[in-house]
Amino acid sequence: MTGTPSKALEGIRVLDMTHVQSGPSATQLLAWLGADVVKLEAPTGDITRKQLRDLPDVDSLYFTMLNCNKRSITLNTKTERGKELLTELIRRSDVMVENFGPGAVDRMGFTWDRIQEINPRIVYASIKGFGEGPYTNFKAYEVVAQAMGGSMSTTGFEDGPPLATGAQIGDSGTGVHAVAGILAALFQRETTGRGQRVNVAMQHAVLNLCRVKLRDQQRLAHGPLAEYPNDDFGTEVPRSGNASGGGQPGWAVKCAPGGPNDYVYVIVQPVGWQPISELIGRPELAEDPEWATPESRLPKLNKMFQLIEEWSSTLPKWEVLERLNAHNIPCGPILSTKEIIEDASLVDNEMVVTVPHPERGEFVTVGSPLKLSDSPVEVTGSPLLGQHNEEVFIGELGLGDEELRLLKSNGVI
Repeated sequence: MTGTPSKALEGIRVLDMTHVQSGPSATQLLAWLGADVVKLEAPTGDITRKQLRDLPDVDSLYFTMLNCNKRSITLNTKTERGKELLTELIRRSDVMVENFGPGAVDRMGFTWDRIQEINPRIVYASIKGFGEGPYTNFKAYEVVAQAMGGSMSTTGFEDGPPLATGAQIGDSGTGVHAVAGILAALFQRETTGRGQRVNVAMQHAVLNLCRVKLRDQQRLAHGPLAEYPNDDFGTEVPRSGNASGGGQPGWAVKCAPGGPNDYVYVIVQPVGWQPISELIGRPELAEDPEWATPESRLPKLNKMFQLIEEWSSTLPKWEVLERLNAHNIPCGPILSTKEIIEDASLVDNEMVVTVPHPERGEFVTVGSPLKLSDSPVEVTGSPLLGQHNEEVFIGELGLGDEELRLLKSNGVI
């Protein structure tokens, strides 16, 4: 066999009617898995092309980093001819993905019933803010989803306000959930021959990622949660700072010289206490009944990590890391965005990749976290607005050159 290896989703066509982040993050993963993703944009383009620009009149990094490996066409779906062309695109696609406000695609005249009539094999995926109910029409944004999915109430310190996490669990987190649903629907189609509707709500995806906090909510009925460093427990799971949330206590301890990210996160397993007590110069604590067992340490977690921090704050984080790792103590440095973008191992793993772009020259982006042995990923640049109009409308839908010119002058594309 010669030539390039095939991809997992080769031959699958995705009609990508998504914009901003939650939808584009999902369709970008599908493109990396080998699907042909055609991004359908209004003639004005995805709003993020112009948001948070670092260079004048060039697609923003917000757009380029969410739309690699896709083709772009423009279409005004409010026009009659636009609706006809959209119908044809739906007929020729395996998957259609959208993340407009509730009911927007229905109002274009493309209800699920109509879409099934056009193409009974299509998998039609929608990302919304919320499920059916009182929240359905709330406007959904990343941090609104975090607020309503359980993340914010459980993030931060006991004496501080609820906090958003820097991870985009509402947008990109929902995108990953949508991909799982789409792949399952494509797999089921192999048996049934039918497509189906896939719905994922941002609030639901965040809640799925906050599952352990619901575990703890139920455990609260039986008294305080010993592995939390908090003093007071009411009727709801408290914010617990940097506590690990798992069976083994952990905390971020300060390192020298004391910059904003000079911290190492350390987990104290039962077997790790003896070597830690040696490292921090307090070997007697390994035998002291007040400190020797996990049960004796639990009520003193704050004090325990304070003792570790007295040691770690005198050393740079990479040295702290080296000394802890030498004893197999689970730990990790807090990596800043600058450290991550310059991390050689992330470059080697193709998680930080440099991609050519016709107007920027190049940009750095996050590569595919899904590594398949038979479906390698090469990240290619994001498309310019309408870059593939001729390729799709003439080459694939069979329109004539003249009609394409007319569509352009009439504002249909």
